[in-house]
Amino acid sequence: MKLTILGGGGFRVPLVYGALLGDRAEGRVTHVTLHDLDSGRLSAIARVLAEQAAGVPDAPAVTVTTDLDEALRGADFVFSAIRVGGLEGRAADERVALAEGVLGQETVGAGGIAYGLRTLPVVEHIARRVADVAPDAWFINFTNPAGLVTEAMSRHLGDRVIGICDSPVGLGRRVARVLGAARPQDAWIDYVGLNHLGWLRGLHIDGRDELPRLLADPALLASFEEGKLFGAEWIRSLGAVPNEYLHYYYFNREAVKAYREAARTRGAFLRDQQAGFYDRMRDPSAPALRAWDDTRAEREATYMSENREAAGAGERDEASLSESGGYEKVALALMRAIARDERTTLILNVRNRTTLSALDADAVIEVPCLVDGNGAHPVSVSPLPTHATGLVCAVKAVEREVLEAAASGSRTAAVKAFALHPLVDSVGVARRLVAEYREVHPGLSYLR
Repeated sequence: MKLTILGGGGFRVPLVYGALLGDRAEGRVTHVTLHDLDSGRLSAIARVLAEQAAGVPDAPAVTVTTDLDEALRGADFVFSAIRVGGLEGRAADERVALAEGVLGQETVGAGGIAYGLRTLPVVEHIARRVADVAPDAWFINFTNPAGLVTEAMSRHLGDRVIGICDSPVGLGRRVARVLGAARPQDAWIDYVGLNHLGWLRGLHIDGRDELPRLLADPALLASFEEGKLFGAEWIRSLGAVPNEYLHYYYFNREAVKAYREAARTRGAFLRDQQAGFYDRMRDPSAPALRAWDDTRAEREATYMSENREAAGAGERDEASLSESGGYEKVALALMRAIARDERTTLILNVRNRTTLSALDADAVIEVPCLVDGNGAHPVSVSPLPTHATGLVCAVKAVEREVLEAAASGSRTAAVKAFALHPLVDSVGVARRLVAEYREVHPGLSYLR
């Protein structure tokens, strides 16, 4: 079976390849093609993968290419983790937004909108090439903003594009651990929302919902990452555990203040950190795998550090680091279930159908899905409470304006997307953001 990885020169690709190395079952991936526009980055990551595969019998073969159609031909699965504009683009998104006093995070608020406007024309082109060159391939999207990108691509690929994210899985496992589950991965997670905008509303261990026990115990609530981030009182008032990205909504002023006071934004930190890694890889004698692993460990340890500082949550503990969902594990589980027609349940980004009555059938949502040889099928869920429904509908309306702006080149739609977002909420700021993002991103010149 052939897997094509778009953004194959990206820093996190070795996580995917490492997961493949542990799969010895029949029907496993035997060939990986890395595609990227930057041949130097491709070469660096190929070196890391070669060191990973050393001594592993029958490790998947790896080829690299900068030609998209060549990469897609013969693919059974296509995994996408591209970053249009690179980390310099992310740093610019943050800088422009923070100068206006609003959030610049890459998937939330003004930064997420800017990233989406930059990314959608590229992924729509990719979707059309997949439809022409590899129409039978399944497309696994990790490119951010993941829900928005998956919805855009679904207009060309239908249900053959599925979005993944490790955040809900990591949340579920952390909660299952503090509740004493012997196998956290086997707990049933009642989770509903949009990508980076969802709530864990129940966690069933051996058929019993244990979330009420968590909500009633302040010590348990304070013992894991989200409990420290949001505080026991707020989580109890919601009656659910929010995805960590909801900290940007519930504590927006505190988050913006922390980001503005930081020495560097997250994007600037990652830009400089990863530039150092790729610079090291220019030395053919440098130990590629060790350099990559050291860089990865620092990246994970500093994840959402500004939010934790604003909340007084302290540093991430080892349990939080070890129990992240692992998007590469989600991707591998998804590929296994489809390729081998083995039924499993995963939290995925898929078209709504009739799952959430407040949204239309084509809206991409993030919910538990039953996966088999025919793809991913959202399970029935109970309605969201009014406050959550309002936020989901507001952000989905913003996503639809972003889709319209990208499809038509309408500057008016782009301004509307920014202005309608709950974390921008100013037409004047929205107009300035569009003008400023067009200045720093030549790729947004299509907005007229």
